Amino acid sequence: MISKSNIILFDGMCNLCNGSIQFILKRDPKQHFVFASLQSEAGKRMINEYGIPENTDTFILIEHGKWYSKSSAALEVCRNLKGLWKLLVVLRLIPRPLRDSIYTIVAKNRYKWFGSRDHCMIPTPENKNRFIE
Repeated sequence: MISKSNIILFDGMCNLCNGSIQFILKRDPKQHFVFASLQSEAGKRMINEYGIPENTDTFILIEHGKWYSKSSAALEVCRNLKGLWKLLVVLRLIPRPLRDSIYTIVAKNRYKWFGSRDHCMIPTPENKNRFIE
């Protein structure tokens, strides 16, 4: 198993997802998170190693050997960002099925609303060490 904890798996072809990763990078100066696209060999390996369903195409956070998906993953990430983003954790008071249904609507329309890429995001040289290959 990969020894790094706090791994974010994301859809590397999705503009919304790539924008979210850029957002996290800017608000994570302590480098709490590392990243891998779901399409990468590392992403596929982690899906297998952590028992995540193989057909997953959603935002995943792996933290201390446990994985979170959809709205739970997003809220756990916010909890560790600098600034007022930490306060979004109060949204956990909303029942997960309701949170995830809203998340699913956005996820199903993400390519239509935000577009997609022909290839996965290439990290900048200063962020390359944050991406698992």
